[in-house]
Amino acid sequence: MSIFQALILGLIQGLTEFLPVSSSGHLALAQKLFGLSGDNLRFEVFVHLGTLLAVLVFFRLKIWKLIKSVFTGRMYYQKGWHFTDDNLRLALLLILATIPAALIGYKFDDVIEQAFASPIAVSAFLLVTGTILFLTRFVKDHEGKINWWRALVIGLAQAAAILPGVSRSGSTIAAGIFTRMKQEKAAEFSFLLSIPIILGAGVLKLKEMLETGLPSSELAMITVGAIAAALSGYWAIKVMMQLVKKGRLEYFAYYCWAVGLAGLVWFVLVK
Repeated sequence: MSIFQALILGLIQGLTEFLPVSSSGHLALAQKLFGLSGDNLRFEVFVHLGTLLAVLVFFRLKIWKLIKSVFTGRMYYQKGWHFTDDNLRLALLLILATIPAALIGYKFDDVIEQAFASPIAVSAFLLVTGTILFLTRFVKDHEGKINWWRALVIGLAQAAAILPGVSRSGSTIAAGIFTRMKQEKAAEFSFLLSIPIILGAGVLKLKEMLETGLPSSELAMITVGAIAAALSGYWAIKVMMQLVKKGRLEYFAYYCWAVGLAGLVWFVLVK
């Protein structure tokens, strides 16, 4: 992989991790177009850590409140569960929503890896992502607050997004909207929910990477990719928060449909 390819792939990772267009799908298609094998573990680790840095920086104040609430907040039962700090409630709901993706990712990792190898499957699932995003336009009521069943629905949507071409941010934000959450709150929950998933996947891959070592010849390539992913990821989060608040999520549906159809035409008919 060249420095230029690392830069492009890093930008794609950062943008598509948080824009609702599937980072896994775009990376898989881009690597195929570049003629890369797609099994560069060290590069994957660092670009994912780059996107993790982006979300940590963007939501740093909210994350600090969540961490603080774990130590200072209290919960008690009085005709239902109550919390002295609503951030503690949110932290527990984030944990609940993380469980489905963690279990499915651990159980079906090998099957999912095989699916990633098929650009046709990626293209088809991009069409699914586009349809999910488009359907959000028909939801008019956005007054619901995050609770346990909404968190679980969003968590299941995140689990489904393990499939290549299904956008994690798109499916989770859409799930929040379909359960009639406020759009900006659904987006915030989705981005915060990405932290344990990205961190968990990064730690697992980091363990594998340490076993193989990090050649000095790849250091520049990996650094460029990670920085590009962090900067583009931060910008993507900022843009998404604005667009979701304005109810513009459906606009990304047309892009997903176009890329998905182009991928099917290219890899089925041309290739």
